[in-house]
This record gives sequence, structure tokens and C-alpha cells, in this order.
Amino acid sequence: MLESIARIWRVRKRFAGLALLALGMLGPGSAVAQGQDAAKQVLLESDRVRFPQESFEMDASIDSFSDGQPTESRKYRILSKGNENTVVMVTEPASERGQIMLMKGRDLWIFLPDVSQPVRLSLAQRLTGQVANGDLARANFSGDYDAKLLRTEQIEGESYSVLELTAVDRGVTYQKVLYWVKQSNAYPFKAEFYSASNRLLKTCRYENFQTIAGRVRPTRIVMTDGLRKGDESILAYNAMRLRDLPDKVFNKDYLKRLQ
Repeated sequence: MLESIARIWRVRKRFAGLALLALGMLGPGSAVAQGQDAAKQVLLESDRVRFPQESFEMDASIDSFSDGQPTESRKYRILSKGNENTVVMVTEPASERGQIMLMKGRDLWIFLPDVSQPVRLSLAQRLTGQVANGDLARANFSGDYDAKLLRTEQIEGESYSVLELTAVDRGVTYQKVLYWVKQSNAYPFKAEFYSASNRLLKTCRYENFQTIAGRVRPTRIVMTDGLRKGDESILAYNAMRLRDLPDKVFNKDYLKRLQ
């Protein structure tokens, strides 16, 4: 009888050990998956803060400076639908009026009034000052990057999630981004953009939060060059409004009507 009881305890102990081993094998991977899901959700919420998920129209201006002195100023009208289709029209300077960029997914073209065929562009190509084409035409972090939570930081009494964003492929605007998001409301705070060689290209600060297009959003982004000290650009959004935009607006043939 005592021998039978001892045998039962040995079997239970062996299965308990196997169960713990299985939990040990599954636990870290499960924790990693949960961490990735949480980081992705933070990124999605922050994307919704920055721009509407619905179709919208807005005006944007870019003012560039070097050592505090103005060097260039440009204005644009932007039509966007679902963060995957965007039209960017130059409104100033007058000499470039009629130039239109069209983004569909991660494909980007520019239409010039005196050129019959559109010209293919890279999202990473510099548009003006510290602003790349992708900064203006595409700002879909959650669609372009895999997110990982690196740490939590305290800044002026507020808690921020620091995410590491890794490009899903080489066609996106930047290959790596460090992104600070306020934990209490998913407001973007700061971003550092890196090249494939891990070189800091620029730093962005999200400022001047105002209620536009139905919720509080940042209306100014200050972009500081990571390579040339004293060079920065201010990208400002204004007159953002929800607008029903049919799919034909994002068709190459339709753009000829807008030039």
C-alpha cells in the first residue's frame, strides 16, 4: 500500500515537472507576443490621434530654418483617405503650383504640369528642409512598422511608452524609429528617425495640440536635423476637416483636373 502511494506521488511529481517545463517553454514566447500586441495597440491609438481614420482634407505649411534664419517656406493642400491614399497639391510658391504628388499604398508619384508622364518618387526622398516625401504623403506608422516596447520613461511627471519601430520592408520612409507616446492618452510626444545603418537622421517633437477634425491632435511638428546642427523645419497643419472623398480622386487620370 505504501509502495503504491509512493509510486503515485512519483508519477504526479514527474507530470508536474513536465507541466512546469511546458509553461516555461510557452511563457516567454507568450509574454513576447503579448508585449508586441500591446505595443502595436499603442501605435494604432497614436496613429488615430495624429490623423483621422476617415477621409479628410487639410492645409499644411513647411517653414525651414538654418541657425534661426528662415530659408524656405511652402504650402500644400492634402486629401487623404484611410491612410493609404493621399494627394498632395502644392499651393505655394506660385512657381510650383500645379505640382501634385499621389500616394497609393507605398507607391508615390509626382505629376508636373510640363511633363506628360508622372515621375516615380521614394518616400524617403527629401521634399523640402527636413521633411521627406513620406512625412507629408504617408504617416501610417502602424502599417509601416513592427512595434516593440523598449521601456517606460518619466518626463515632467508624465509616463511615456518608448517604442522601437522597425520597418516592415525597405520601401517605407525610415528604417527605424524610436517613438515616445504618452501613456494616459496616446498623444505622440517625440520621435527619432534612423537610417538602415542606425544613423540618427532627425528628431521630431509633436506640439500645439488642438481640437481639429473631431478630436485633440498635434498641429505642429518640429523636425531637427540629426546631422547638421541648427537646421530645422516646422510642419504645421491647419484647417483639417473630414470630407467624403470618392476613390476616383486618387486616380492618375483624375489628377489632371486638379492641375
